Amino acid sequence: MKSLILAIQFMTRVPLPVVAANMRDMAGAMRWFPLTGVIVGLAVWGAVWAGGLVDPLVAGAAGLIVWAVITGALHLDGLGDVADASGGAHKDASRISEILADPHIGSFGVVAIGLQLCAKLALLSALSRGDALWVLPAICCIARMGPLLWAKILPPLHEGMGTQFASALRWFDLTGWIMIAAVLCWLAPAFLVAIPAIGLWALWVRSRLGGISGDSHGAGIEIVETLLLLAWLAAS
Repeated sequence: MKSLILAIQFMTRVPLPVVAANMRDMAGAMRWFPLTGVIVGLAVWGAVWAGGLVDPLVAGAAGLIVWAVITGALHLDGLGDVADASGGAHKDASRISEILADPHIGSFGVVAIGLQLCAKLALLSALSRGDALWVLPAICCIARMGPLLWAKILPPLHEGMGTQFASALRWFDLTGWIMIAAVLCWLAPAFLVAIPAIGLWALWVRSRLGGISGDSHGAGIEIVETLLLLAWLAAS
């Protein structure tokens, strides 16, 4: 239970009892990341449903606000940092780690976060017009399977929790989540978009950044979530 509690505390702002943990405990919590996505998706589902009683735009705004609040904007922060690092270090790759470590946000990050918020607002508003809000927990779950794969196949950008993630994660953990993803894709074939999305993000991170980090995990989650929402709406 410690690993699950740590995963929820790390990936969400759901209040839970404080537990004593070391770096290895935190790394072991990664195997529960997809389950935290279900929690996030259920919260967004409720917000979009409630907002939809008023207006689709209100539904999109309510869902977007809850999405940012329950995650603490953790993944949006990663998206902004990766955008800054990619744009600011385009002529000097050695500055990537330096820019990622900078707590300030630049113009590339502002634009990336703004576009992501606009995209999710539009997609959630469109989703609220149908009766398929159940896809939100599934989408958030699948998107958080990405970090499990990225941690195993990509080198860490720097020493830290990313290195611990790779060592603590077992292939057995991945197999179980892959089977769940297969069932979800059988129920909604549009979710198959996750396969190229997760793979292409891994290739881009490897070629552009040189390795995976907490920021690129968060950015990848944001991008996969948006692509899965778009794929579902396009297919339906």
